Amino acid sequence: MPSDTRILIVDDHEDTLYALESALAPLGYQLGRATSGDEALKQVLRGQVGLLLLDVRMPGVSGLEVVRYMRRVEQTQHIPVILLTGFGADHELTTTAYALGVADLVLKPVDPWALRTKVRYLYDAHRRHLALEREVHHLRALVGEHTGTAAHPRPGLPHPDARVPTQRPMGAHAGELEKDRT
Repeated sequence: MPSDTRILIVDDHEDTLYALESALAPLGYQLGRATSGDEALKQVLRGQVGLLLLDVRMPGVSGLEVVRYMRRVEQTQHIPVILLTGFGADHELTTTAYALGVADLVLKPVDPWALRTKVRYLYDAHRRHLALEREVHHLRALVGEHTGTAAHPRPGLPHPDARVPTQRPMGAHAGELEKDRT
């Protein structure tokens, strides 16, 4: 993960953004901010986001809609997301969030110590996952050079959270994938 990768905090209330930034500042990570789901998606799609703290209920594009979109796009589907809500525990929200592969659902007001612990773990795990993917890609290229054959591109490592579905290679159909496995 590039050194300019940051944690993106998304909330439509300025005071909440400030509180979350203050809670995470001791970690020393780069922090970014967005005040809407649209703005968050734009920043995520530009790259350099390694973790997303995302308010569920915002005007326009909701936090859940942001996650739904991210999970459909290969470059963003593995970014860990912590959803934040100030409206209490809701069974439907919890079920939907975890079905989308959200790492955690946190109630506001947030305990700064607990948030820092979760963020440090998820952000560092994501960085290690990306480093392993790069190393696997590099090793496959070396094997291809050594054997004189072009290394066939393969999907990266599976997402560390098994609830996140793997994405099929572009243009692959179920029959082609079954043929490749045998």
